[in-house]
Amino acid sequence: MKNLTRKIGYGFGDMASSMFWKIFSYYLPFFYSNIFGLSLIDAGILVMVTRIWDAVSDPMMGIIADRTDTRMGKYRPYLLWFAAPFAICGILLFTTPDFSYAGKLIWAYVTYVLMMTVYTGINVPYGAMLGVITDSPKEKTVFSSFRMLFAYAGSFIALAAWEPLCSMFESSMGISPASSWQMAMVVIAAACLILFIVCFSMTREVVKTKSKVSVGNDFKALLKNNPWWILIGAALCFNLFNTVRGATVAYFFADVIGADANMWLFGLSVLFYSGLFLSIGEVANMAGVALAVPIVARIGKKPTFILVNICLVVLSVAFFFMPINPVGFFMMLVCQIFISVLTGIMSPLVWAMYADVADYSEHRFHTASTGLIFSSSSMAQKFGGAIGGAAVLWLLSACGYVAQSGDGFSESVMQPQGAINCLWALMSFIPACVALIAAIVMYFYPLTTDKVTSIAEELRIRRNSEAADIAENFNEINA
Repeated sequence: MKNLTRKIGYGFGDMASSMFWKIFSYYLPFFYSNIFGLSLIDAGILVMVTRIWDAVSDPMMGIIADRTDTRMGKYRPYLLWFAAPFAICGILLFTTPDFSYAGKLIWAYVTYVLMMTVYTGINVPYGAMLGVITDSPKEKTVFSSFRMLFAYAGSFIALAAWEPLCSMFESSMGISPASSWQMAMVVIAAACLILFIVCFSMTREVVKTKSKVSVGNDFKALLKNNPWWILIGAALCFNLFNTVRGATVAYFFADVIGADANMWLFGLSVLFYSGLFLSIGEVANMAGVALAVPIVARIGKKPTFILVNICLVVLSVAFFFMPINPVGFFMMLVCQIFISVLTGIMSPLVWAMYADVADYSEHRFHTASTGLIFSSSSMAQKFGGAIGGAAVLWLLSACGYVAQSGDGFSESVMQPQGAINCLWALMSFIPACVALIAAIVMYFYPLTTDKVTSIAEELRIRRNSEAADIAENFNEINA
């Protein structure tokens, strides 16, 4: 029962992080351009600069967390220390001051950079906790599954509640749209504050590690960590798979499916079906997370990673051959369900494998750099996501895509055949190639189930021996 409580508590942490992250990803650009009052160019530069800072600051926070030593643990205290700043910065981020344009632009930069700094300050230690919350490789997969299940649930709740909250405050309180957005964030921020405090209260660090080398040696050990490099490559491909498909969906539904009059079903436009396509994916992701533990327990992490990506290759190629008609749309939904279940399996699997890589580093190089490993991995994936999103736009531009006016759904623009072909490729063959590369890269990953189990057992013996030596020295000093 205690173990289950800790798993649920650990899940609450990523529920809070994901609620903020999805709001930032889907609504903040719109807020800056339509509510706050920034130009699209200024808003775009702002988002790019702050995301780069967010990625670069991850390893810095990982190094700091690795060298933290309190009676509450190394990583867990940051949940308590940063919970209130996290909530406050979120509210400030969605606050529209009565400044000049230049003053508002400065406010936007300061609050966004501050928010991303605080986000890193709480999220990096939270992720690193997976390496010390249990010493069992199997249990790490379970904890990681709870994390991702709660993360998807938090994203679903935040996205479903955001627009109703904004509308409720605007209509019931008679306030401006800017104030209603701020009040909506107050509600979300309060929920996140509570979730982080509950996460702190319900979890414990059971593995005691201490970094005994310099920061430079930590980085040297990381660069020599071959399993880390391989996992980074495979995980980047997985992230690119999701980014490319996700960034293409709106274009695909507007210009491929929406261009066909037969796709207006039951009086509903393609906008409804695009939302249905994405929301079904979120639910299927949660189902995949639930399946991760039994599948990994049966066949192991490395085989699961390879098998999932091979299945993603097959399903992505199959997507290309689906017809543009009502039956074809439902076939696409079924394909999306299976793809999302598979990516749901991958989400906790990847983070559990990073925990194994951290154990390998401690075993091989005698350096407890869990925070650095998790944070540097997070940084690489953030850069990969940015590259993937930009690549979609560059490819569409190269293929002659014609930007639409209006809301992008109600008004149709005849696209050249090259752009249509590019959209089909971005939803099928390009993701399939990325998934195939991920499977090939993972083939060279050396940390098999037996190897990870052996490392965990040797580390357990070493840690117990070191703890006994410390206790013996303490007794001798006080004798």
